[in-house]
Amino acid sequence: MKKNINSIFKGIVFSTVLCLFVVVNGYGGQYQALDGVKDVKVVFDVRSKKVKSAFVQLGLIHETFKDRNILEVSAKPQFVVVFGGAAVKLLSTDHEGFSDEEKVLVGHIADILAAMVTDGIRLEICLFAADIYGVEPETIMPGIHHVDNGWISLIGYQNKGYALVAAF
Repeated sequence: MKKNINSIFKGIVFSTVLCLFVVVNGYGGQYQALDGVKDVKVVFDVRSKKVKSAFVQLGLIHETFKDRNILEVSAKPQFVVVFGGAAVKLLSTDHEGFSDEEKVLVGHIADILAAMVTDGIRLEICLFAADIYGVEPETIMPGIHHVDNGWISLIGYQNKGYALVAAF
């Protein structure tokens, strides 16, 4: 009986240690794509006009910034998010035209954006797109940098070695 209890105890300890090892090491996943990468510089081109899609994408961008695999490669990853197209409407404090369900998601997006700014992710809004979509500059949330043309930012960041990720 004592031998069975010891075996069960050892099994529990082994399982716990194995689970901790897997969790601590990013679920055992190794990204071959990161082999040899010395720093992480990425610019996200966000243009999604669908609120739910933008909510998911922005949450994933923020989680990617904090991902252990990224932080092992680059202690201070450089992330920039450039908003263009209809996505600029998500950055306004004016929520006219959104359904009640979308307004809730836009509120969550505002929380994600505030956390991104706090964590050091640079956010930019294309004022050309803001004008086209009727977003008044004074309604743009704090912490978001205004640029006249988001494409010029995208060109500049790519020429500085930033990887481009499109989020449409």
